[in-house]
Amino acid sequence: MGENTERMARRAKGRGFAGCNRLSGMVLAAAMLALPAAGARTEEGAGSGKAVAAGDRKLQQPVHQLPGDFPARPSLPPSWSIPYEPLGLAAPGPLYLGERNVLVSLDFLGEDRLLFTFRVPGLLHREPGDGEERYIRACVLALPGGTVQAEATWIVHDRSRYLWALDDSHFLLRDRNVLLEGDASLKLKPFLRFPGRVLTVNLDPDRKYLATNSREPVPAQTLQAGTAPAGDDSGDAHGAAQPAAPDLVARVLRRDSGGVVLVDRVRQMVRLPLNEEGYLDMLRGNRDDDWDVEMHYFSGGHKTMGSVLSACAPDLDFLSDTEVLASGCSDRGDQALVALSTDGEKLWTDLTTDRQVWPLLRVAPEGGRFVRETLYVTHAVGLFAPLGDEDIRGQWVQVFNDADGEVVFESPASPIFDGGGNAAISPSGRRVAVIDKGAIEVFELPAAPRPAARAGGGRP
Repeated sequence: MGENTERMARRAKGRGFAGCNRLSGMVLAAAMLALPAAGARTEEGAGSGKAVAAGDRKLQQPVHQLPGDFPARPSLPPSWSIPYEPLGLAAPGPLYLGERNVLVSLDFLGEDRLLFTFRVPGLLHREPGDGEERYIRACVLALPGGTVQAEATWIVHDRSRYLWALDDSHFLLRDRNVLLEGDASLKLKPFLRFPGRVLTVNLDPDRKYLATNSREPVPAQTLQAGTAPAGDDSGDAHGAAQPAAPDLVARVLRRDSGGVVLVDRVRQMVRLPLNEEGYLDMLRGNRDDDWDVEMHYFSGGHKTMGSVLSACAPDLDFLSDTEVLASGCSDRGDQALVALSTDGEKLWTDLTTDRQVWPLLRVAPEGGRFVRETLYVTHAVGLFAPLGDEDIRGQWVQVFNDADGEVVFESPASPIFDGGGNAAISPSGRRVAVIDKGAIEVFELPAAPRPAARAGGGRP
């Protein structure tokens, strides 16, 4: 009992899942998500920042300080360049800057094809409470020439991310309450239908599991039990407010079958970093700058994977099934990228400039690399130094090795798409594509170093 009380207190201090935000493992009826029928680093120094991994309080291992200068040009010449204007893309106007609307999505379908999708102008049909329609043009481009192998036009109904590449030249397309699966011919078929609008989708590195957030009606039996839906301020017969029943639902599903692994109603959207064994949670440690990373297994049970020192709450991402990236910050204001193995071993730490904001990651788990997109701004962003449109100076694309944290490629991206989607990495990690200066530029990289074999880890 004492341990549980302490864990609840630590969770309340952190930003981890609290109360009903914690996935309970309760499985809804399979009919709710039934599958429909087809057709319907350059410098190394001691580093004084606090963002280090477990055990570093004693070892004080050095960190890599990455350069803070925005690149004027790509660090390598492109192997191929495909102009995008003939495909129909027009650069967005300044009106969109700062809105973080997702206007493009650039993805590899295997090693030799690119899926390029982007918003095109069209007549808007607004429906009450349904957002607005967007027309998305899709092109499959063969490398190296950029020949259009397939094309289509889709309609989606919000401005968030709508497309996720899978591992077999397939992809997922999100619209309203439906996930559709497509292939290199751009043929779509229904994959999953939810009881309400899908808000977010997250995949594990091997694309075996999906974590989703969706907004769904509160079941009638819940309302009959005396609770009110979220946003309803009504009380009981005596005027006392009733606890709100949240209309947000977080799920983990198997991609091969659509079967529900975990589900819970939550008070706010949650992001679950996944691998094939489970998901990560984060607890505040015994100090304000100490964060414990916990692994929760789909089969039951959990273990503390390691801890990270960070002056701010870190974000967690699986780079592969056995490696996690914690993105935090040092006490000097730098951003800190800390790579941990799933057995808690610190692999490397990078410190980056505080002028890089709104990071987005794309991983190539087969190739041991990831792409990190950021906006380059004029000053560190804080409570008393907000970000204005005039403060955004460029978009920065960097490719990192998983094994050592080395930046092996960097490039500006233009025009600025602050919602991301204008850079992609191939499954092998040997090719990266960037939208820049009127073209999709494709760069070839050497093979990534493989991580050293590590003993230990696994289930406790």
